[in-house]
Amino acid sequence: MTAESSLREADLRTLTGAPPLPAVLPGATFVDPASAEAVRTHLDNVIPALDSLRSQSGRLAAWGVELAQRLLRGQRILAAGNGGSAAEAQHLTAELVGRFDSERVPFSAISLHAESSAVTAIANDYGYDEVFSRQVRAHGRSGDVLMLLSTSGKSPNLLRAAEAAARLNVTTWALTGSGPNPLADVCDQAVMIDALNANAQEGHLIALHAICRAFDLEVARHTPSVVAGFPRGGRA
Repeated sequence: MTAESSLREADLRTLTGAPPLPAVLPGATFVDPASAEAVRTHLDNVIPALDSLRSQSGRLAAWGVELAQRLLRGQRILAAGNGGSAAEAQHLTAELVGRFDSERVPFSAISLHAESSAVTAIANDYGYDEVFSRQVRAHGRSGDVLMLLSTSGKSPNLLRAAEAAARLNVTTWALTGSGPNPLADVCDQAVMIDALNANAQEGHLIALHAICRAFDLEVARHTPSVVAGFPRGGRA
């Protein structure tokens, strides 16, 4: 920490009336009871998210199999979300264009929010509610899949995207937090995680990896020569 940043922090704590930080940071054995309890509570709240996902494991497996079959036929998946959900959506597309566990061919997967010039141009000209729907209209083809992620299930730009997809015969899947919610209602299928928002979002990554497990298994069934002979893992 620089001297300048230390002064800024000291000024901020003085203005807010916060107590001064200790001169020496506590060692690894130091445990603030309130912080420790907050962490334990957060970790305990992961369990309902996992239980909710486990009860919907059949749908996650079905999504993985169907997605593999469609992408093997030349269709693609589009994905979108806002904030942390955008990062989760991009995680999925990275697994498909790159790889999950085993070596295999790349598949077409596009994160709509990652198209920064398109997003800002559309938001500027048409409003933020249209940033995904216009891209769906541009990229979506009959038989494609649109995956939408939202802990609230209420984001207007995702709802517009789902409506645009329906007009193009693009299948829509939603990963959301607790239901019922508008996004789950407007999509063809949804996995709703009954948990606090932060834990539901953590559950989304687990759900995406579960989908990838089923996806890779189905791809291997249809293209054994693509997978055979390559080691599992080995790259970051």
